[in-house]
Order: sequence, then C-alpha cells, then structure tokens
Amino acid sequence: MFYTNVTRIKDFFILGFAGLSREYYGPVSALLFLLFLAIAVGNIFILVFVKCERSLHKPSYLIFCHLALTDLAFGTITLPKIISKYWFDDGIISFYGCFAQMYFVHFLGATHSFILMVMALDRFIAICAPLRYTVLFTNTTVSVLCGISWFIPASWMVGIVFDALTLPFCNSNTILQCYCDHITITVLGCENVRDVQVIAFGLAMFSLLLPLGFIIFSYFVIIVAVIKMSNSDGHHIRALSTCTPQLLITGLYYMPRCFVYLANNVGFSLSDPVRIVVVMLYSLLPAAINPIIYCFKTKDIKENLKKRFLMRKINISTNKG
Repeated sequence: MFYTNVTRIKDFFILGFAGLSREYYGPVSALLFLLFLAIAVGNIFILVFVKCERSLHKPSYLIFCHLALTDLAFGTITLPKIISKYWFDDGIISFYGCFAQMYFVHFLGATHSFILMVMALDRFIAICAPLRYTVLFTNTTVSVLCGISWFIPASWMVGIVFDALTLPFCNSNTILQCYCDHITITVLGCENVRDVQVIAFGLAMFSLLLPLGFIIFSYFVIIVAVIKMSNSDGHHIRALSTCTPQLLITGLYYMPRCFVYLANNVGFSLSDPVRIVVVMLYSLLPAAINPIIYCFKTKDIKENLKKRFLMRKINISTNKG
C-alpha cells in the first residue's frame, strides 16, 4: 500500500480485488479484457447496425443507441486501467486522472438512469396513447429528451467533483475499488468528508430514484392498460412483449444498485472483496449483456438480422454455384 504525509497527494493506487493472489493476476486480467471486448464489440455493433438499417430509424432504437453509447463509454473509462493493474502490475493513476475517471463514472451512470426514464416514457405513450404516439414521440423529441439526459448530469457532476477536490488528503492514497468513484476517494479525505458525501449522496439518490419512481409508475399504468384491453388476437401478449427488452435492461441496471443501497442502510455490511465484485458486476455486466437483449428480444432488430444473414447465405450459395 502507498502512503504519504502531505496534504495534497500526487497519485492514487487502485487496489482492485483486495487479497487476490498474484497467481490469479493473469486469468483476472484476461477475463476483464474479454469483458471489455464484449462491451466494445456488442455496443459498437448496435450503434452501426441501427445507423445502417434505415427501417430502424425510429424513436425506440434511437434510445437503444444512447444506452449503447453510455455502456460503451463506461467500459472504456473504467476497464483499461484495472486491466493494466493486473496485466502490467500498474495500478497507479494520477491525482487528476482519478478525479476525471470519477466524474465520468458518475456522469455516465446518471445519464444511463435518465435515458431509461425516456425509454419508459416511450413504452408508456406507445401503449397508453397509441394513436398519438407518432405525433408525440418523434425522433426529434427523443433526441431532445436524450440530450437533456446527457446535459443535466454533466452540469451537476462538475460541482460534485470540484467539491471533492477541496478535501485535504493525507495518509493512505489507496483506492479500495477497481476504479475511482466518489465514495472510495472521499473516505481518504482528512476533514469535511461528511458534508461532501451527504451532498453527493443526495444528488445520486435524485438521479437514481426520480427515474426509478417514474419507471415503476409508468409500467404500473401500462399493466393496468393492457389488462383493460380486449384480448382478441393476443393483444395482451403483443403489448407486453414490446416492453420485455426495456424491463430486462431496467432490471439489470436498478436491482443490484437498490440491493447495495438497501443493504448499507439496514446494516447489512459486505466485506471489501464481495462489495467490489458486486459493484463490478452491476456496473459492467449489463453493458455486455444489453446488446444481446437488443438483438434477441427486440422484434425489428431480430428480423433485420435474420434477413441480413439469409441474404448473405443466398449470396454465398450463388457464388459457389
């Protein structure tokens, strides 16, 4: 562990998975690298595929692209450094580099949360007001809403980072996490830590609970509306099936986070290694799984993929013939 007696340290040391034996550094770095590849390839594929398929230039798929962009950016911001720690034994990150990473970690997390709220609004209008959907929810409307979802967290996250930068740091400069986040940095401060943490926690709860509250409300109304529909020709199943990808993506994002917050507040403490693993799982696993959900649980994307593969198969057969 690295220690310093000065009030302004120059570097932080990312500890990663505490207590991990050196013999496992290779497999862990390889696993993290594969995770990074899955996030990069999957989300870039979604962005390119939606852009190239004109039939997918619709509000729902524009929202998917914004989510894919946040997932891709989050993986790119967090994973290379921890991979470097286990691959090249380089866990040192500069003081300001750590704060920059902290900014993007929380900014992208809050942005993702607000975009999920836009996704819930999309399904809410599509099912509860289907005749007005094409008027109310255009590509322009979605672009504006998603733009706001990026802008709002970007502005207040600057204040949170500058607030944390005012803390004097002393003694340990070891980050007990796989990347720099607000909690693991501020606990290293010598004084005024509580005030900084309370403000950041309040804003974090706002960016988490406000979208979550709207999402729960909207899907409750959707379920009530679907129940009231006539079930001729399987209308119930078709209506709910359009919500399946959104529900899976939302559940992957919110459920682990809510568990961690509730566990901390009811006194159920997790050991450092378990806490770090849980945080890594809920931060990065959805980013790798979401593209699979888009492809296999979304009718239009699935049909376009089948059409592409079928045309390629026909072309290959024709060329061989």
